[in-house]
Amino acid sequence: MAVRKLKPTTPGQRHKIIGTFQEITASVPEKSLVVGKKASGGRNNTGKMTMRYLGGGHKRKFRLIDFKRTKDGIPATVKTIEYDPNRSARIALLYYVDGAKTYILAPEGLEVGQTVVSGADAAPEVGNALPLAKIPIGTVVHNIELRPGQGAKMVRSAGAFAQLTSREGNYAIIRMPSGETRKILSTCKATIGSVGNSDHGLEKSGKAGRSRWLGRRPHNRGVVMNPVDHPMGGGEGRASGGHPRSRKGLYAKGLKTRAPKKHSSKYIIERRKK
Repeated sequence: MAVRKLKPTTPGQRHKIIGTFQEITASVPEKSLVVGKKASGGRNNTGKMTMRYLGGGHKRKFRLIDFKRTKDGIPATVKTIEYDPNRSARIALLYYVDGAKTYILAPEGLEVGQTVVSGADAAPEVGNALPLAKIPIGTVVHNIELRPGQGAKMVRSAGAFAQLTSREGNYAIIRMPSGETRKILSTCKATIGSVGNSDHGLEKSGKAGRSRWLGRRPHNRGVVMNPVDHPMGGGEGRASGGHPRSRKGLYAKGLKTRAPKKHSSKYIIERRKK
């Protein structure tokens, strides 16, 4: 994956940096793995706006992604690498030898024609899904389950990866992309390799309109509002607004909001870096 910078022929092109899409091999998704996706525009069932700054955007179809990888021991061939508007990563269409078709997140280095397999007996190669107990220490992984059989919940965005650093009894010790080190049951599955489309973080939209295409409406800051609208509003000239806080008055940017007695805290060995 690479990015391209456009020539400044218009104001919108001047700062635009987008992906090349050179790895994508199909423009139409597999029909059996697509469902309709309804946009709410931030409104609830009575039509009241409950989330601000949402609405509009291009119509999307939702691609059903196999995060569980339960077809153990059955090889699958990568048929296509496709764009998915619902996530930053690319997706790969798999054709299993038994006739089934599924989508998975496309890891870095996965190519059309390659064979992938899941299960405890699979080789620790890119795209294969194995229980953490069977993955060699030091391996880079993504798509990690939190509970066995639940399906992957962590490390799914473009370019993300975690590392299996050691084992401790029934648990594997994983270093997360945030820098956090935590325990995860060794029976949970993970996929070998890092998530593809690693240059996603280098992209720049170049203009406000591209945010509108993604369904994001203009987001106005609390500091520019009046005191009646926001705790940080008001003041003569450009006042900073005091301590950052939300519209409801809850402190932001620095206040720890994690529940002190959260169940999963006992699995965290080292908290994420600031």
